[in-house]
Amino acid sequence: MARNVPGEPYTRISAEEADEMVNSGGATVIDVRRDDEYAGGHVKGALWIPVDDVIPRYAEIPEEGKLLFICEVGARSGLAAEYAAAMGADSDRLYNIEDGTGTWIQKGLPYSTGDEK
Repeated sequence: MARNVPGEPYTRISAEEADEMVNSGGATVIDVRRDDEYAGGHVKGALWIPVDDVIPRYAEIPEEGKLLFICEVGARSGLAAEYAAAMGADSDRLYNIEDGTGTWIQKGLPYSTGDEK
């Protein structure tokens, strides 16, 4: 169930909600974990930008559509969404997949390993 928390510039969503948004089109998943974590398994088609690179690589983030940030447990992805907001992204475009990549994979949602998109 999507929810907003006062003071957060993004909406918290579940893996299932994120999958529905991706399938509907107009949403980009951005994995903000370390390279070894990303290689171990990530959302199929995710854009990989480690959390510390979100600000310097902001130009690589799509200018249109919903931005769905994901990490392992929702902390780094929340921070990445805050960075995107600080860089000027509208809050209504920002989402934090708060149950993380491990849950995404456990639930059998589409994922890839290694360098494969």
